[in-house]
Parts: sequence; structure tokens; C-alpha cells
Amino acid sequence: MSGAIDARSLAVVIFLGFVAVSLLLCGLAAADQDDPEHFYAGGATLGPVGAGLAIAGDYVSAATLLSTTGSVALAGFDGLLFALATVASLALVMRLFAERLRRKGVFTMGDFLADRLGDGSVRRALGVATLVVLAPLLLVQLTTAGRVMTSMFGLPEGALTGCTVASGALMVCYSAFGGMRGTGYIQILKVAVVLGAVTFLAGLVLARFDWSPFALFDAAQAGSKAGGDYARPGLQFGHGLAGGLDLIGFQTTLVLGAACMPHIMMRLHPIRDAWTARRAGIWAVGPVALLCAGIVVVGLGASALVGRDLLHAADPAGGTALLMVTSALDPGAAGPRDSPLFALVACAAFATTLAAVAGITLAAASSLARDFTVKSGAQGEGKASSREIRHARWAVVGIGALAVLLSAYTHDRNPQVLLSLSFAAAASILPPVLLYALFRPRFNARGVRWTVYGTLPLIGILMILSPAFSGTPVALFPEWDFDVFPLQTPGLVTIPAGFLLGLLGSGRDPGAAPPDERHRHRARWVPVRARDGA
Repeated sequence: MSGAIDARSLAVVIFLGFVAVSLLLCGLAAADQDDPEHFYAGGATLGPVGAGLAIAGDYVSAATLLSTTGSVALAGFDGLLFALATVASLALVMRLFAERLRRKGVFTMGDFLADRLGDGSVRRALGVATLVVLAPLLLVQLTTAGRVMTSMFGLPEGALTGCTVASGALMVCYSAFGGMRGTGYIQILKVAVVLGAVTFLAGLVLARFDWSPFALFDAAQAGSKAGGDYARPGLQFGHGLAGGLDLIGFQTTLVLGAACMPHIMMRLHPIRDAWTARRAGIWAVGPVALLCAGIVVVGLGASALVGRDLLHAADPAGGTALLMVTSALDPGAAGPRDSPLFALVACAAFATTLAAVAGITLAAASSLARDFTVKSGAQGEGKASSREIRHARWAVVGIGALAVLLSAYTHDRNPQVLLSLSFAAAASILPPVLLYALFRPRFNARGVRWTVYGTLPLIGILMILSPAFSGTPVALFPEWDFDVFPLQTPGLVTIPAGFLLGLLGSGRDPGAAPPDERHRHRARWVPVRARDGA
């Protein structure tokens, strides 16, 4: 009994400590948050190390920590590919976009495209895309935060709604009062907590197998009961043609979608110069790469020490593998919730989801306040005001309340479907408009609108007709069966469609600015990069 008291007391202490420190950081950051530059772009004061760690914190979500661990445990090589894709995606962000997206007075993707193209009419389209991408992701993160809190304190299933409401209240406080700088502090704290917990857990797993990765993999392969299939791609989606296409589509969607998430892009705009962007890239990619390596080790440990049958019975997607492996590593505990190790890892998972929720909420509220109200896209116009900040704070409250309400109707559904929708929308819409705007001289507002409003319905139709929506036990609506599109992830179709629509839409636009005028507008970007030595 004393072990149970100690473990649960430790969970309470760690949880309250994280909440207290994070609220203190937000309070310190809130002193000058009525200044729009500080509310939207306070991350500029973090420096290269702080900016990089804040980007890493925003990038690491519940899907990175829990879903990838489960994929490694249940699908072996496929899970390893997902972990590698996660690191590759962030490296792509920092290499391709970090220096090019920084811009004073730019706070959202709508701001960036409006200024880059010289046409404010793109704001609303980018606002729609931002909300479609972030809304499903927010629901998943918020529901996960409630579930982790329930599990962490050993509460009954009926307490899930109350825990979700509590998580939503913390989310609103972080985003509304801390702004960009406050949430940046929280992301840095989260990286330290999560990286420490996962590294410690991975060390315990390796120690059980005499620090031999090969012995660990052999034991994981035996525990998976998949034989040789565990060591080759295709176990998660199947080895047929549809499974191979699904794997390729999922990998492509993961790399491009995670690379262009709006709350990640929002961290890049305040970066001051090219040198800071390059240093921030190192400090962003390094911790994420180390974390993903630890996740792979822990996932293999879950398969080896817990076994496929128990992992699959607890969650067919493997989302509980990270928490379940703690009981195997602490055999002296009476149960998983009586283990101090479980308390430590659960608190780290809660910190991950809560900080991710705060960043996503702030990005969504900023888009509502900027992209749906500010009409001018010319440089020096449409600047943020203190009144707009008040609107953004109210938007945070509204988004938080709506997310809590909707999560009550989605907490018993498979979160992978919502994640697929979010990443498919991000990968199919945002890379085309960003890459064309940066590298295609004649890309214009019409191309943006074609990409957004043409690709979104296609994504929705294919998702509804896919096995992710109906026809399988893990579908969003398993009681229905009308899947006619064979792929679970529509990215293999919608990503090329997004690029094609952007190309066709910008081909001929009678209202577009003349080439020489567009060139003069873009010339403003050249001296900034040249002055920084880019």
C-alpha cells in the first residue's frame, strides 16, 4: 500500500510542479502581452537556443510520443520508418523554410502569403486551411491529455470529461495570457521533461538486455509474434499492393504534413536573422532526433517485455505501449498505477499533450484574429493592434470551450482518423502554396484559392470513402461499411492534386499583378537575407 501511496503522491507532485512552473512562466511572459509584437512574435526574444527548443516542443505531440511508440511495438520496421520520417520532416522545415519565412510584422501563414504575393485576398483561404488542419489535431491532443490525466491519477473512466475540462482550462490560460513567448517557455520546459523521461526509460529497457540493441530487437520480434514480417516494411498496412501504397502515402503525408503545420510555421516568422535560423535548426532537430531514438528503443522494449497480445488488447493502435512498458520495468509494483516509473512517464506524456494543445490553440486563435479580419496584405499595413489582441484572447477562450465540448463526442473514437485528416490537409494544401510562393515567380492568389478550395473537398470525400471512416473494427464508424477507396490515407492522391491545382490556378489570372510589379514587391526580401549573410 505504501508503494501505491508513494507512486500516486509522486504523480501529484510532478503534475502540480509542472503546472505551477508553467503558469509562472506564462505570468512572467504576460507582463507586456498587450503589445501585439510580444503576443504574436514574443519568440524572437528567446534566442537561437530557446527558439530551436520551442520549435522542437511544438513539433513533439502526443502522436509523436504515444502513437509512434505503439507503431514500433506492434509494427516493427514500419514504426521505425515513422520515427525516421518525423526527424526528416523537422529537418526539412528548418532547411527549407526557417530562413525564408522569417519576416518582421508577419504572424500567421495568411500574413506571409499576403505579403509575399502582394494580395490580401489570400488571408481567408489560408485561415480556412489553418483551421481545418488544426481543429482535428486539437481534439486528439485534448482528449489524450484528459485520458493521460485520468490514468495518471487512477481515476475511473467517468472522470474523463472532468479531466478534459481541466486540461482545456490550463490550455486557455497558457495561450491567452502567455502568448507566443509564454507558450515558448512551456515548450522548452516540456522538451526537458519529456526528453529526460524517455531517455531514462530507454536506458532501463536497454539495461534489461545487457545494453545490446540486437538482443532487444530479437526479443521484440519474438514478442510481436510476427516472425520475419516484424523486420520488414508492410506489417501495419499489409504486404499487398494497397498496403504498399498506403505505407508510401502515409510516409509522404507525415513528412510534408508535419513540416508545414501552422503552429510550427508560426515559430519561424519571428526569427531575427539567417544565423539565428541556422542555429535554431540545430537545437530543434537534435532533441527531436534523440527523442525519436529513445521512442524506438522503448517501443521495442514494449513488444519484448509486454507482448503483442496485451498491447493490442489494451489499444489496437498501441497508444498505451509507452505507459504499459513501465509496469514490466518495475515488477515490484502491485500494478501500473502503483509504480513511480509509471507516474514519471505519465506526467511526461501529460506535459507533452498539454503543451502541444496550448501551441495549437494559440495558432488557431491567431488565425481567427488575423486572417478573418485583416484585409490588407501590403507591407506596413494591416498591423496588429491591442484591440486585435483582445479578440485573439477571446478566440482562445471560444476555441477552448468548443474543443472541450466536441472532445466529449470523439473520445471513444479512433484518434488515428482525425490525425489522418489533419495531416492529409496539411500535406496537400500548405506545401504547394508555400513552395510555389517561394520559388514560382508567377504564382498568385488565384492559385492559392484553387489549391485550398479544390483540395479540401477531395480530402473529405476520399476520407469518408476510405477504410479509416467505415468498414473496419478501428474505423471512425465501425458499424457502417461503405469504403470504396482502398487507401486509409488519401495523401497519395490529394498531395499531387494540391500541387496540380496550384499550378493550374496560377497559370492565367487576369487580375494578377504584372511581372515587373511582382518582382519589385519580392525584391524587398533580398536585402534582408543578404544583410544577414544568407
